Amino acid sequence: MRAPLSWLREYVDLPAGETGRDVQAKLIAAGLEVERVEQLGADIKGPLVVGKVLTIEELEGFRKPIRFCTVDVGDANGTGEPQEIVCGARNFSVGDKVVVVLPGAELPGGFAIAARKTYGRVSHGMICSGEELGMGDDGTHGIIVLSPEHEAGTDAIELLQLVDEVLDIAVTPDRGYCLSMRGIAREAATAYGLPLRDPALLDVPAPNSYGYPVQVADPTGCDRFTARTVTGLDAEARSPLWLQRRLQKAGMRPVSLAVDITNYVMLELGQPLHAYDRSRVDGTLGVRRALPGEKLVTLDGTKRVLDAEDLVITDNRGPIGLAGVMGGADTEIVDHAAGQGTTEVVIEAAHFDPVVVARAARRHKLSSEASKRFERGVDPEAASAAAQRTVDLLVLLAGGTAEAGVTEIVAPSGPRTITMRADHPDRVAGVEYGRETVVRRLQEVGCDVYGQDELIVTVPSWRPDMTDPNDLAEEVIRLEGYENLPATLPQLPAGRGLTPRQRLHRRVGRALAGAGYVEALNYPFIGEWALDHLGLEADDPHRTAVRLVNPLSDAEPLLRTTLLPGLFAALRRNDSRGEHDLALFETGLVFRPTGDEIAPVRLPVDRRPTDEEIAALDAALPRQPRRAAVVLAGARERAGWWGQGRPATWADAVEAGRSVAREADVELIVRQDQQAPFHPGRCAALLAVVDGEEVLVGNAGELHPRVTKAFGLPERTCAMEIDLDRLEQAGTGPVMAPHVSSFPVATQDVALVVDASVAAADVEAALRSGAGDLLESLRLFDVFTGPQLGEGKKSLAYALRFRADDRTLTADEASAARDGAVRAAVESTGAVLRGA
Repeated sequence: MRAPLSWLREYVDLPAGETGRDVQAKLIAAGLEVERVEQLGADIKGPLVVGKVLTIEELEGFRKPIRFCTVDVGDANGTGEPQEIVCGARNFSVGDKVVVVLPGAELPGGFAIAARKTYGRVSHGMICSGEELGMGDDGTHGIIVLSPEHEAGTDAIELLQLVDEVLDIAVTPDRGYCLSMRGIAREAATAYGLPLRDPALLDVPAPNSYGYPVQVADPTGCDRFTARTVTGLDAEARSPLWLQRRLQKAGMRPVSLAVDITNYVMLELGQPLHAYDRSRVDGTLGVRRALPGEKLVTLDGTKRVLDAEDLVITDNRGPIGLAGVMGGADTEIVDHAAGQGTTEVVIEAAHFDPVVVARAARRHKLSSEASKRFERGVDPEAASAAAQRTVDLLVLLAGGTAEAGVTEIVAPSGPRTITMRADHPDRVAGVEYGRETVVRRLQEVGCDVYGQDELIVTVPSWRPDMTDPNDLAEEVIRLEGYENLPATLPQLPAGRGLTPRQRLHRRVGRALAGAGYVEALNYPFIGEWALDHLGLEADDPHRTAVRLVNPLSDAEPLLRTTLLPGLFAALRRNDSRGEHDLALFETGLVFRPTGDEIAPVRLPVDRRPTDEEIAALDAALPRQPRRAAVVLAGARERAGWWGQGRPATWADAVEAGRSVAREADVELIVRQDQQAPFHPGRCAALLAVVDGEEVLVGNAGELHPRVTKAFGLPERTCAMEIDLDRLEQAGTGPVMAPHVSSFPVATQDVALVVDASVAAADVEAALRSGAGDLLESLRLFDVFTGPQLGEGKKSLAYALRFRADDRTLTADEASAARDGAVRAAVESTGAVLRGA
C-alpha cells in the first residue's frame, strides 16, 4: 500500500515538521512494515509553469511529425513574450493549457533544460508529459492537457502536486485494514497520540424499499450488499487533477471519472466498489454461486469458465461479475471517447467471504486490488459509507443526481466479543502493564472494553483477525513497543544436549561437506510431474504423498517423498549458470502417509496443550523419516598441473552412502539393484543389518538417461539417497573412537578369479568371515578382466591388513589368516586364487 503523506495529513494533524522518515519510524514501532519512503519531486527544479498554446506550425521534411509552437507562459520567462518551443506530441491543440518547463530548470533523472537548436528551430524549453515529470502512467502517454481555468504562468510544481513523500507499506495478511488510508491514518493517530478524522463517519440515508432491486441467494458468501444509483452524469466529465494525482501516487492509473472515483474511495476507506452502467444491466442484481459450465468475460477481456464454488453477481441474463474479484465486460462503464458515454451508474458496495474470494482469485489466476482486500478482511460496516462517499463524489465531479432509493441487504450477525483476563498481556509478555494500560490500548485500536479483572472486549468490525485473547495481548504489546520487552533467556534444565538423532544428523552433514559436497536447502514441495519424471511405477510407494490444501504453487501441491527432485532442480539451476562440476547434498525430512492418520485437533492458545492433545496432534501427522541425498555431475576431481582429473561416477555416489553410514557406525552391504530413477545397469542397493536381517536403507548409482533428460540434467549425473533413521537403528550406538594398536601391521594381498556374475561384496564378506579376529581392514584395490582369465571371469585384488593388540604378528600367523580368508572365499563363491 502506497500512502502519500499529503493525503495522510487530511485525517491526522501530524506535527508540521514531521517528515516521511519520522512517520516511517513511528509506524514501524507500531508493527507496520514500512519498506521505504519515496521522495517525489525532490529532483525537480523550476521554472515549471502552466502555458497556453497560442500557435502551432507543422514542420515538414522530417521522419516524424514535428510542431513549432508559441506558448504564453505569463511573466514566468521574465519578458512576458510567448515562448517558442519545438514539440513532437500531437495530443494538444491551439488554446489548450499545457505544462511548460523553461530553460534553467531540471527534470527527474538530472535532465537539465536549456535553449537548443533542433529541427532547424531554437526550442526555448519543453512541453511536458506526465512520464517526463515522474508522475507515473496516466494512460495517455502524451502531453499533459490541463483544464482551461488555470492561468498561464501559474507554478505547475504546486498545481500538479509533484513534491510529496509516499510511504510504501508491505501490509501483512492479518492487517488488511491498512490497505486503506483510513487504516494507516488510524495507526498514525495512535502512534502519535492524536485524534483521527475518520473519513467513514458520513451521514448515510436509511435503507428503503425503492432502491435498485437486489437479491442475495447466498448470505454466507455475501453477508452485506449496498446498492445506490446516480443518474444524469456528464459523460464528458474528466477526473480532476487532484484525484488523478492521488491515484498515481498510490500506484494506480486514472481511467475514467466513475472508475477513478470507485478506486479513490477504495483507497480511502478500504472498501472495494464496483460501478455498473445502469443502461447495460438487465433487471435485478443477484448474488449466487455459479452454475457448472457458466461463462463470464471479465473486464480484462478474458472469457472464463466458472466453477460451482465461484460467487457471482448476476442480472436476468446470467453472471455479470466475479464477486470480489473483477466485474464483467457486459456492464462496463463506457468512456465518452469510446462512443456514447455512461450517464447512469449503479454502485455496488458489498462484503464477501474472504475464503470464497481468495479461492476464486487463485482458481482463475486473477488477482485484483479488490480481491487483495477481501482476502485479508474488509470492514463490513464501511460498505454503506463507501457507497455514500462514491455518490457524493459523482454528484460533485460529474454533475449527477443521487436517486433517493437505498438498497441494503444485511445478514443478521452480532458483535464479536472476546473474554480475557486483564493481566493476560502481562503474562504473555512478561511485563507488568496493568489494567488501565491494557484497557487504554485496546480502546485505541477501536475495541469496547467492559469488566474489571475479567474483561469483555468487543472487537471492531475492521479487525477480523482478532479472535483470541492472544490477539488482544499482541495489540497491547505492539502499541506499548516491542523494543520495550526485556530480553531474557529461558532457564534450560541441566544435563540436556543434542539427542543421538540430532548428533547423527549433524555428523552426516559435516562428513558430506568434508567430502567436497555443498549443502542445498530446498522447499519440501513437489508435483505429480516430478514423480512421473523419476520414472516411478504407478504402484510405487513414493507416489503416495500428502496433498496440501493450500499449496504455495498449484504445480507443487504435494509434500516430498524423496529428496531427489529438489536436488535435481538445484543442480539444473547451477549448471545453467555455468557451474558444471557439481556435488550437492541435502539432509531433511520426507513425508510418507500411512492412511491411518486421524483428523488434526485445534490446539488452544490460552493455555499449554495437554499431553493428550499433543499426542492427538502427533497422531494426525504422516511419518517423517530423515533422509540424506547427494547428486553429482561433471568432474569429481578437476584436471590441473597435478595431472588428469576424472568425472563423477556411480562409485562416488556409493562412496557417499558409505561415508554417511560410517557416521552411524554401520558397514554397508552393496549389491546390484534395479530401482527408479537409476540406470538399471549402474544401480546399487545399500543394505544394513538391522536386528540380524539385511534391510534396504538406500540406493545409489547413475541416473537413467530418460530421467536426466526429463529434469534437464547433465548426462551421466549420479545420485544417492539413504534413510538416516534406519541407519540409526542399524548402528551400535555412539560412534566410539577406534583402538590404536602400538604393534606393527602385516599386509597381505590376494587376487581371486571369480565368475563375472559374483558380486564383489559377497567375496569381501567371505574373506572377512575366514580371516578371523586378526583382520583389521579389507580393501578392494583392483578389478581386472581380460582374455587371460577366460570369458565371463574377473579378477578381484584385495589388500588385507592384519594386526594384534598384544604382540607383533609373525609371518606364519599373517599367512595363516590370509589362507583362512582365501579358503572361505573359495568355498563360498567358487573363487580361484590367481597364479595358483
